[in-house]
Amino acid sequence: MICLVTMFALAYPRGFLEPIWRLKPEARVEFQRIGGASVALMGVVGAVCGLAAVGLARNAEWGRRLAIGVLAANLAGDSLNALLRYDPRTLIGLPIGGLMILYLLKMKRFET
Repeated sequence: MICLVTMFALAYPRGFLEPIWRLKPEARVEFQRIGGASVALMGVVGAVCGLAAVGLARNAEWGRRLAIGVLAANLAGDSLNALLRYDPRTLIGLPIGGLMILYLLKMKRFET
């Protein structure tokens, strides 16, 4: 849902969703650098996350693998933000994402 809200806020600037940029003003600047492709990028991210959720709900192996891939990409992004942008706030996601990946990796072992 957050992805969808972000897409609408990007597609209709200065609309009724304008206040969401108060949460993270620098995100708006970064999306503006990307330009019109930012809406498509958020669409792809949302679709992949939704697909992973469906796969996990169905207990499908592809869903587990996709979720691990999404989390790994997020961990890489958080790490790069911490290193290249000197933003230590992004490091909070590392242990959380790491534990989620560990859980998904162990999940396969306990299946019957």
